[in-house]
Amino acid sequence: MEEKIISTSNPRIKNVLKLKEKSSERKLQDLIVVEGLREIMMAKENGFTIKTLFVCEDIAGKKSKELIASASHLVKINKEVFEKITYRENSDGLLALVVPKHLRLKDLKLSAVPLFIVLESVEKPGNLGAILRTADASGVDAVIVCDTKTDIYNPNVIRSSIGCIFSKQVVAADSDEVIKFIKEKNIRSFAAALTAKNNYSKSDLSVPSAIVLGTEADGLSQKWLSSADEQIKIPMLGKTDSLNVSASCAVIVYEAVRQREK
Repeated sequence: MEEKIISTSNPRIKNVLKLKEKSSERKLQDLIVVEGLREIMMAKENGFTIKTLFVCEDIAGKKSKELIASASHLVKINKEVFEKITYRENSDGLLALVVPKHLRLKDLKLSAVPLFIVLESVEKPGNLGAILRTADASGVDAVIVCDTKTDIYNPNVIRSSIGCIFSKQVVAADSDEVIKFIKEKNIRSFAAALTAKNNYSKSDLSVPSAIVLGTEADGLSQKWLSSADEQIKIPMLGKTDSLNVSASCAVIVYEAVRQREK
């Protein structure tokens, strides 16, 4: 199916804007907005269904031809319309409406020695996106977002993760459910906390592990601090008392990778 839209007031265009701006609308329609060839291809290659592909032929390059040819519902739009619905600069003329996946803890496929990133009450889409890039690069089994304060399929998460939201197993769940899950699976939990006595590099992260991080402002809740098998910290040698949560995550995760390579 193919159609053409030249008006920014077209109902389909107005709907894209609603999906882009409102989490409630994305949940209601069970659709998310994905912009850019790399991100759309990441979704497609990882089994996500592309419901509608919008293309601005004045911008789209030759690399997009195969994706465009495979679209089941293609909507051709002009530059004015595309600029109305785009959410980033230097785009490559492609935007897709994609059906999200809603994984649950019981759906997770685990490696022989699992490694999880667990995030409590993450607020900033950019931080979640950066952590998903770390998860993809380091090969963790899954990212579990507890008591989430941001939509895991927020367009800014997709953009900042450069599509890694599609390449990793990502689950949103409440903390009690996650704590029960990791204990049942005999996964050792390591809670990152400034008040911890042990440096992260002294802990054995080669065992099945869940690295648990909280918000930059408040850290982890008492629930997670008390339920964790071990509290760990990154030494702070400067004048500030914390790294960005995505940077902290990368430091600890790659220590786990280093230990497992040994």
